Amino acid sequence: MLGRRSVSEAIHLLQAELQTGQHAITDLSTEDAWLAFIRFGRRRFNTESDADADGLLYQYGTYSFDGSPTFTLDLTRQLEINDSNGDHDHYQQVHCELRYGVASPLLALGSFQSWFFHDAEDDLDRWAEELSSRPAWTVICRHRPVEIRIYWEQL
Repeated sequence: MLGRRSVSEAIHLLQAELQTGQHAITDLSTEDAWLAFIRFGRRRFNTESDADADGLLYQYGTYSFDGSPTFTLDLTRQLEINDSNGDHDHYQQVHCELRYGVASPLLALGSFQSWFFHDAEDDLDRWAEELSSRPAWTVICRHRPVEIRIYWEQL
Protein backbone atom coordinates (compact mmCIF):
# COMPACT_ATOMS: atom_id res chain seq x y z
CA MET A 1 0.00 0.00 0.00
CA LEU A 2 2.31 2.61 -1.37
CA GLY A 3 2.11 6.09 0.11
CA ARG A 4 0.14 5.06 3.18
CA ARG A 5 1.35 5.86 6.68
CA SER A 6 2.21 3.33 9.34
CA VAL A 7 -0.51 2.69 11.92
CA SER A 8 2.07 3.50 14.61
CA GLU A 9 2.03 7.13 13.39
CA ALA A 10 -1.73 7.58 13.84
CA ILE A 11 -1.81 9.24 17.26
CA HIS A 12 0.96 11.68 16.30
CA LEU A 13 -0.82 12.60 13.08
CA LEU A 14 -4.08 13.23 14.96
CA GLN A 15 -2.24 15.44 17.47
CA ALA A 16 -0.62 17.36 14.60
CA GLU A 17 -4.01 17.99 12.97
CA LEU A 18 -5.46 19.18 16.28
CA GLN A 19 -2.54 21.57 16.76
CA THR A 20 -2.82 23.07 13.27
CA GLY A 21 -3.49 26.80 13.46
CA GLN A 22 -3.20 29.06 16.45
CA HIS A 23 -5.04 26.91 18.98
CA ALA A 24 -3.60 24.76 21.75
CA ILE A 25 -5.48 21.46 22.03
CA THR A 26 -7.00 22.58 25.34
CA ASP A 27 -8.44 25.70 23.65
CA LEU A 28 -10.14 23.94 20.74
CA SER A 29 -13.84 24.35 20.15
CA THR A 30 -15.96 21.35 19.21
CA GLU A 31 -16.00 22.54 15.60
CA ASP A 32 -12.20 22.92 15.53
CA ALA A 33 -11.72 19.39 16.87
CA TRP A 34 -14.26 17.95 14.40
CA LEU A 35 -12.61 19.59 11.39
CA ALA A 36 -9.18 18.38 12.54
CA PHE A 37 -10.58 14.86 13.00
CA ILE A 38 -12.00 14.86 9.45
CA ARG A 39 -8.63 16.03 8.07
CA PHE A 40 -7.03 13.19 10.02
CA GLY A 41 -9.72 10.87 8.66
CA ARG A 42 -8.67 11.64 5.09
CA ARG A 43 -5.18 10.26 5.74
CA ARG A 44 -4.84 6.61 4.83
CA PHE A 45 -2.87 4.06 6.80
CA ASN A 46 -1.17 0.82 5.90
CA THR A 47 -4.11 -1.52 6.57
CA GLU A 48 -5.68 -4.27 4.53
CA SER A 49 -8.41 -3.30 2.07
CA ASP A 50 -11.07 -5.11 4.09
CA ALA A 51 -14.34 -3.26 4.52
CA ASP A 52 -13.81 -2.76 8.26
CA ALA A 53 -9.99 -2.37 8.44
CA ASP A 54 -9.98 1.44 8.63
CA GLY A 55 -12.93 3.16 10.25
CA LEU A 56 -14.00 6.37 11.90
CA LEU A 57 -16.44 6.42 14.79
CA TYR A 58 -18.47 9.42 15.97
CA GLN A 59 -20.23 8.74 19.25
CA TYR A 60 -21.62 10.67 22.17
CA GLY A 61 -23.42 10.09 25.44
CA THR A 62 -23.21 10.63 29.17
CA TYR A 63 -20.76 8.30 30.87
CA SER A 64 -19.16 7.82 34.31
CA PHE A 65 -15.79 6.38 33.32
CA ASP A 66 -13.81 8.39 35.88
CA GLY A 67 -16.38 8.85 38.64
CA SER A 68 -18.97 11.56 38.06
CA PRO A 69 -21.13 11.53 34.92
CA THR A 70 -20.03 13.73 32.02
CA PHE A 71 -21.30 14.24 28.49
CA THR A 72 -18.62 12.98 26.10
CA LEU A 73 -18.15 13.27 22.34
CA ASP A 74 -15.68 10.59 21.26
CA LEU A 75 -14.12 10.82 17.80
CA THR A 76 -12.27 7.56 17.15
CA ARG A 77 -10.15 6.08 14.36
CA GLN A 78 -10.07 2.27 14.39
CA LEU A 79 -7.31 0.51 12.44
CA GLU A 80 -7.02 -3.24 12.03
CA ILE A 81 -3.69 -4.88 12.79
CA ASN A 82 -3.01 -8.25 11.16
CA ASP A 83 -0.53 -10.94 12.14
CA SER A 84 2.32 -12.17 9.94
CA ASN A 85 -0.10 -14.52 8.14
CA GLY A 86 -2.41 -11.63 7.22
CA ASP A 87 -5.10 -12.68 9.71
CA HIS A 88 -6.80 -10.28 12.11
CA ASP A 89 -4.80 -9.85 15.32
CA HIS A 90 -6.34 -6.78 16.99
CA TYR A 91 -7.55 -3.22 16.46
CA GLN A 92 -5.80 -0.03 17.44
CA GLN A 93 -8.12 2.85 18.29
CA VAL A 94 -6.99 6.48 18.42
CA HIS A 95 -9.41 8.67 20.37
CA CYS A 96 -10.10 12.39 20.49
CA GLU A 97 -12.42 12.55 23.48
CA LEU A 98 -14.19 15.83 24.24
CA ARG A 99 -15.74 16.09 27.70
CA TYR A 100 -18.36 18.73 28.51
CA GLY A 101 -19.69 18.21 32.03
CA VAL A 102 -23.40 17.68 32.64
CA ALA A 103 -25.32 20.57 30.99
CA SER A 104 -29.02 19.67 30.71
CA PRO A 105 -29.28 20.22 26.92
CA LEU A 106 -26.41 17.78 26.40
CA LEU A 107 -27.85 15.18 28.76
CA ALA A 108 -31.15 15.36 26.85
CA LEU A 109 -29.38 14.17 23.67
CA GLY A 110 -29.03 10.64 25.02
CA SER A 111 -26.47 8.61 23.12
CA PHE A 112 -25.65 8.09 19.45
CA GLN A 113 -23.00 6.48 17.29
CA SER A 114 -22.17 6.37 13.60
CA TRP A 115 -19.37 4.55 11.75
CA PHE A 116 -17.60 5.34 8.48
CA PHE A 117 -15.30 2.81 6.77
CA HIS A 118 -12.92 3.82 3.99
CA ASP A 119 -13.07 0.59 2.01
CA ALA A 120 -16.84 0.11 2.24
CA GLU A 121 -17.65 2.30 -0.77
CA ASP A 122 -18.75 5.21 1.41
CA ASP A 123 -17.89 8.91 1.07
CA LEU A 124 -16.15 10.60 4.02
CA ASP A 125 -17.35 14.12 3.17
CA ARG A 126 -20.96 12.96 2.87
CA TRP A 127 -20.73 11.14 6.22
CA ALA A 128 -19.22 14.22 7.92
CA GLU A 129 -21.88 16.50 6.43
CA GLU A 130 -24.70 14.20 7.57
CA LEU A 131 -23.38 14.22 11.14
CA SER A 132 -22.79 17.97 11.30
CA SER A 133 -26.30 18.54 9.89
CA ARG A 134 -27.98 16.70 12.75
CA PRO A 135 -29.81 18.87 15.32
CA ALA A 136 -27.69 17.32 18.08
CA TRP A 137 -24.56 18.81 16.47
CA THR A 138 -25.92 22.33 16.96
CA VAL A 139 -26.58 21.59 20.63
CA ILE A 140 -23.11 20.10 21.18
CA CYS A 141 -21.37 23.01 19.41
CA ARG A 142 -23.02 25.53 21.74
CA HIS A 143 -20.90 24.08 24.54
CA ARG A 144 -17.15 24.28 24.92
CA PRO A 145 -15.34 21.13 26.02
CA VAL A 146 -13.93 21.35 29.55
CA GLU A 147 -11.37 18.66 28.71
CA ILE A 148 -9.94 17.11 25.55
CA ARG A 149 -8.12 13.79 25.82
CA ILE A 150 -6.05 12.23 23.03
CA TYR A 151 -5.10 8.59 23.57
CA TRP A 152 -4.88 5.20 21.88
CA GLU A 153 -5.88 1.75 22.97
CA GLN A 154 -5.52 -1.76 21.67
CA LEU A 155 -8.62 -3.95 21.39
